[in-house]
Amino acid sequence: MHTEPQASLVGEEYEVEVGPVAHGGHCVARTEEGRVLFVRHALPGERVRARVTEGGPDSRYLRADAVEIIDASKDRVEAPCPYAGPGRCGGCDWQHAKPGAQRRFKGEVIAEQLHRLAGLTPEEAGWDGTVVPAPGDKLPTGEVPAWRSRVQYAVDEQGRAGLRRHRSHEVEPVEHCLIATEGVSELGVERREWPGIATVEAIAASGSGDRQVILTPREGARLPLVELDRPVSVLRVEERDGGVHRVHGRDFVRERADGRTYRVGMGGFWQVHPQAPQLLVEAVMQGLMPRKGETALDLYCGVGLFAGAIAERVGETGAVLGIESGKRAVEDARHNLQDFPRVRIEQGKVDQVLPRTRITEADLIVLDPPRAGAGKQTVTHLSRLGARRIAYVACDPAALARDLSYFHESGYRPRTLRAFDLFPMTHHVECVAILEPAGKGA
Repeated sequence: MHTEPQASLVGEEYEVEVGPVAHGGHCVARTEEGRVLFVRHALPGERVRARVTEGGPDSRYLRADAVEIIDASKDRVEAPCPYAGPGRCGGCDWQHAKPGAQRRFKGEVIAEQLHRLAGLTPEEAGWDGTVVPAPGDKLPTGEVPAWRSRVQYAVDEQGRAGLRRHRSHEVEPVEHCLIATEGVSELGVERREWPGIATVEAIAASGSGDRQVILTPREGARLPLVELDRPVSVLRVEERDGGVHRVHGRDFVRERADGRTYRVGMGGFWQVHPQAPQLLVEAVMQGLMPRKGETALDLYCGVGLFAGAIAERVGETGAVLGIESGKRAVEDARHNLQDFPRVRIEQGKVDQVLPRTRITEADLIVLDPPRAGAGKQTVTHLSRLGARRIAYVACDPAALARDLSYFHESGYRPRTLRAFDLFPMTHHVECVAILEPAGKGA
């Protein structure tokens, strides 16, 4: 059967009044005909000329870039980064907004998601409505915090390192990424050529001087000799199985939080902002208030950050079970927590391993799920364990709100919610919700 290709509206321009900020680093606007536009590089209240970048006549909405600002918002600034702007680097969303406005927008998105997906007001969620910057990140307008301790560079056909454009595989070559930490910048990845390489991930541990690059070669290409401006371990991603293998140096970096050192192997998960692990551990521990002798679950536990903090506080009579799907992360967690005899780490997906453990009760639960959230099945299971408190660490406000609604159905309500701006210049935001049984203190 022959179907006509859908006509594209890409390149069409509309003059629009920009409405509220939406989840995803853009604002919502409508054309005179009532079409919905998701507009990047705009700010609420502005009048702009928006050029369509994605969508056709039958699309539910169109994506667009603000290519001319007709009436500017008082929150607008000149983007400090020379690579920011329509059609350029897609790494940041809010370079054109004052730092305080960025945090306000993130707060508006959290409030909107809570209302729409969980039916909660900020007060009902135990949240004061603020998004708090990390200490030291509160800089004057025009200055950018250098917070990204891991940068994934894409490499173009000429071997130049850069960052991908928004929703594109195209590479924007860069000479310096402003949000990269000094430890990443001093490696000099952008200053050399990478023939035969598809991506270079640069990691600068903030808990030690460890530096690492992970190279993904192009199909059939040989690995170049890597000489960077600082001592660095080199790992490569294998074409066959996508596994990461050591070329030279250590296959892990050392990080620190809550007075402990954590080994993070093969580019495994660790919070990207240097201050995030400490801030999040403090928020989770203040919310849970672990007591000696308690039992706890740490789900999606990574290399054991929260499990270690809880184990320290529940003492020798307490016990912690961590569950993590990544094989190397489980090895690291077991290594990192080997001095706690009553900590056990199980490998596998939470929704599969949790029922197999036959655990019927726990005093405390921490979960730090991936961007998609924990989901109804896992939330329902957790709610049956009778925990006096649950800490939910969320990198996506929509997933958080969805899971909060499932917890509500299962008899848990938020006691407090805190939001942290651990990804300045981007639309991402980290939240910590502390939940308790609905009857408690009500």
